[in-house]
Amino acid sequence: QVQLVESGGGLVQAGGSLRLSCVASGDNLNTYVMGWFRQAPGKEREFVAAIGWSADSTYYADSVRNRLTISVDNAENTLYLQMNNLKTEDTAVYYCATKIRPIGSIQSPGSYAYWGQGTQVTVSS
Repeated sequence: QVQLVESGGGLVQAGGSLRLSCVASGDNLNTYVMGWFRQAPGKEREFVAAIGWSADSTYYADSVRNRLTISVDNAENTLYLQMNNLKTEDTAVYYCATKIRPIGSIQSPGSYAYWGQGTQVTVSS
């Protein structure tokens, strides 16, 4: 079993920055990919970014590319999402998740086995 705990969300003005963290713990952290997803009220959960556990590959949604940066600290079992130049449309609950097998789309929530509880990000105009 893997536990994921996100932190770092909050209220920020448009153009501002936030850094989200996700600490992973558990008996078996055999992770293939870690990702960030977000869900705004009334909308489906959507892919934001993902990174290979060895940090060899990164993936981004077009809407966040060049503004958000995903990274991982393997020694600390921590996933990060640096969010710059935030826009009001970035407002959502942000979730981290682990993909433990190289099966299924990296952009699909159904491909991920474990999820955190989420952290709220609110961007005001």
